[in-house]
Amino acid sequence: MRWRVAFPGICVLLLIAVILTSQGERHVSLSDGVVAYFKRQQPIFAEKTVQLRRHIEQLQPGDSTSLLAARQALRECRISYKSIAFFLEYFFASEAYVFNAPAKYEIEEPYIEYEEPVGLQQIEALLYDPQVWQHRPELAAQATVLVQTAQDLHALLYQFSATSAQVTESIQQELIRIMTLYITGYDAPLLKSGIAEAAAAMKAIDTMLTPYQDLDKKDSIKYYLQQGIHMLSTQPDFDSFDRLSFLVNNALPLQRLLLNSNHDLFSATALKKDVFPHKDITGDTALGRRLFFEKALSGNATRSCATCHQPERYFTDGLMRNRSLTGNEVLPRHTPGLLYAAYQYSQFWDGRVQSLEEQVKAVMHSPQEMNANDDTVLHRLHNMPNYRGISLLQVQASLAAYLRTLAPFNSLFDHYMAGNKQALTDEQREGGNIFMGKGQCATCHFAPLFNGLIPPRYNRTEFEVLGIPAVDDLTHPLPDMDSGRLAFFPIGFYKGTFKTPTVRNTAVTAPYMHNGAFRNMEQVIDFYNKGGGNGIGLSVPNQTLSAVPLQLTPKEKKALIAFMEALTDRDPIAH
Repeated sequence: MRWRVAFPGICVLLLIAVILTSQGERHVSLSDGVVAYFKRQQPIFAEKTVQLRRHIEQLQPGDSTSLLAARQALRECRISYKSIAFFLEYFFASEAYVFNAPAKYEIEEPYIEYEEPVGLQQIEALLYDPQVWQHRPELAAQATVLVQTAQDLHALLYQFSATSAQVTESIQQELIRIMTLYITGYDAPLLKSGIAEAAAAMKAIDTMLTPYQDLDKKDSIKYYLQQGIHMLSTQPDFDSFDRLSFLVNNALPLQRLLLNSNHDLFSATALKKDVFPHKDITGDTALGRRLFFEKALSGNATRSCATCHQPERYFTDGLMRNRSLTGNEVLPRHTPGLLYAAYQYSQFWDGRVQSLEEQVKAVMHSPQEMNANDDTVLHRLHNMPNYRGISLLQVQASLAAYLRTLAPFNSLFDHYMAGNKQALTDEQREGGNIFMGKGQCATCHFAPLFNGLIPPRYNRTEFEVLGIPAVDDLTHPLPDMDSGRLAFFPIGFYKGTFKTPTVRNTAVTAPYMHNGAFRNMEQVIDFYNKGGGNGIGLSVPNQTLSAVPLQLTPKEKKALIAFMEALTDRDPIAH
């Protein structure tokens, strides 16, 4: 239910693992094994697509029985797909796209190529649309594409070859999808089949790795696979599934074994900062920290970075929108926080620059923010003992270097995921499961950063259209007139589009949203619970957030806020 914005990048997790303890024949067997496995599973999946098409063709207007049968067929088809997803998603991404692309237009940057919504997610969106009966022709066309593509999948194996390292990496990436996408309902938010899909994916991994594992040894890959499959299979209800227990007790120990490392997805070192956009010039972190508080960088020498990004306020300013440098006007957008800003492929709410160095330069040159003249700034700095001889490139690089240190990973949640099971209260754990489940928060705020970095490669930044109102009155909402990314990329699908920020430290950084419209978390949750802009009565044709109400209870909302409080870093200033 979102579109993709593609950026250059690489897989940023350490996905080189030693699963096999010997070389030669065993490695060849793993490569051969994936081919044999796919040959067995492909006809099963192809038949599931045929059954889905049959039930779609049998849809009758007003007949709820035929609609429920079609939805059940879709569920079975999705589960079957997840049995081969690790193979297709890694080795044949274009075919995987046909089956499981988001149910919205995809936009490939910088070429601005549009891709029509297609596949299982689009069928889900249509089957759950109130006007479902009017979509029968499109549903039939979508199903036919699935059937034809699924039946031809066997041709992919012609002259196919893969190394054991590639197969291993495909399994690694699938485990990350299980932890961050499947159990959160990312690609089946209405069907809520994510737990069963995760079980199918883990069974596929288990089948692939069984010949190489000690079947009796506890604390082994086999042990955690079996324990995870058991939990997913015996607790299939999406809303009540205990995701935190699954992660801590099964998935993360399994990942550490697969990585042959003490690190996992929630380790502070899991995502490498140096793969995100940055300039080649090396910055001085200590110098950058001094410059962060240096008012000489502004045109009238009255404002520093810390004026608006106050460390004691978790690098925000606590205002709905700050004022311009002269104080004569209000800035157009809410001041975003800087914590974890290094883990992004674009900066600013509209993503108009990529690197932190570019962000520093843009803010300094903005007439409303710093209004800096380069020659004047350099003249001032060169007359100060700490900055003699400094260049503007060094200013930008050093400030960016300092910003890259602002990633504490020191919240109660981080301690819990690292093994301290007493770090979270029962209410916070319940809230975490709602965040990653019924509340659908984690379908846009992806673990472990809880921002718009899309797993499993974390090489794309997501933008969303939420339909945020101009003010916090949800009963009589007024449309926000900010065009968002449209002003930077003038294409219709970007109207009202904004980058998905991290929700780490959100409990202490009110107000919220790009315009600061919501004063507290209760208002934010209420907005999402009602289905975003469309849900509260605004007309947002390109909204990427589902307009279906979440049906959260008061108790669940309270628990969700408790979990958000557990994402607060203990001492961000020290970092």
